[in-house]
Amino acid sequence: VVAQLQGTPVAASVLEADVLACRMTGYKPADLDQLCTSGEVVWVGAGALGATDGRVRLAFRDQAALLIPAVESCDGAVHDALRNRLRDSGASFWGDLVAAAQAASLPYDSETVLAALWDLVWAGEVTNDSLAPLRARVAGHRSGGTRRQPSRSGRGLPRAGRSRRGRLRLGGISAAGPPSSAGRWSLVEPLVSPQPAPTQSALARAHQLLERYGVVTRETALGEGQQGGFAGVYPVFKALEERGEVRRGYFVAGLGAAQFALGGAVDRLRGARTPEPDAAPVVLAATDPAQPYGAALSWPDSPGRPARTAGAHVVLAGGVPLVMLERRGRSLVTFEGAESNDAWIEAIIGLVKDGRLPKLEIAKVDGQPVRETPWAARLESADFTPAYKGMLYRT
Repeated sequence: VVAQLQGTPVAASVLEADVLACRMTGYKPADLDQLCTSGEVVWVGAGALGATDGRVRLAFRDQAALLIPAVESCDGAVHDALRNRLRDSGASFWGDLVAAAQAASLPYDSETVLAALWDLVWAGEVTNDSLAPLRARVAGHRSGGTRRQPSRSGRGLPRAGRSRRGRLRLGGISAAGPPSSAGRWSLVEPLVSPQPAPTQSALARAHQLLERYGVVTRETALGEGQQGGFAGVYPVFKALEERGEVRRGYFVAGLGAAQFALGGAVDRLRGARTPEPDAAPVVLAATDPAQPYGAALSWPDSPGRPARTAGAHVVLAGGVPLVMLERRGRSLVTFEGAESNDAWIEAIIGLVKDGRLPKLEIAKVDGQPVRETPWAARLESADFTPAYKGMLYRT
């Protein structure tokens, strides 16, 4: 799964619960942690999404330099102090980072240092040996950590105190910080150095797009935000075609003539030309690379306003979207097939049954209060109950 997804930016809030769990039966976060702590897999930030969320890239360590693009440095005195500490002393823990800010005569309270640290993380400059701090950040655990513990026995000791277990703690800095600061932090720069030649990077990105999608179009590369866009990998695809490694053709109608595909992918695409009428719905995160609408494909006509946002889910049947459940399950956007196929209701209920959402409390459908629409009766027949804000389902 990592081999298929590596290099593409995925929202951290959906990475494990939706993207990885959908692809692996019995997915366990500890399995990914083991790959990271062993050094086989790394994760790198690819931009913030609001206060606590952001995009991350997974990559095998030996592929990181090829698939992780260069980043721009964050500006700020505390950022510089943390960066210098990691560059001069190597991988460091939270207490080391706080001490670095303190030694530079800068504010070193938890909130200031943590904010600077995560600026560096989302910018792709700093990473961690584990995903534990990333999970804590997404969950909103941002505070805690460096306050001194008052101790009667510590009175009279300037800038010193005692830990909860009574051991002397020098400098007033606790080794245990906020949950989102846990683990060992290090710079990403050594992972992507030396920078490979542009041709090598373009070849790796082209192979990765083929591994991920099978059929690559201009819209695919643009929707994924590939460095250099489609123009950056087009010459590589052309060379691969001349060598007989890929096929060029007009495989997907409406997506332009410049399409490249693996031979096996074309055969499978032809086999799926006619969707199965009774195909079970599939629920994907709206930002999942396998969910093409809003990126490689335009959204179908809808009375609502669908958007490819982190936390939203799309129910597809035979590759066609039926509904989009917006973040936290508070509203629905419907498409043409939703009226004739009620299977999407059981599909979104499955999000609660599988623990991906704590509950569903749908207040609006296509921008209208749900109780003022015919959808309310259909939801109620599927075990939703009327609630203060709309229609509620919980286990």
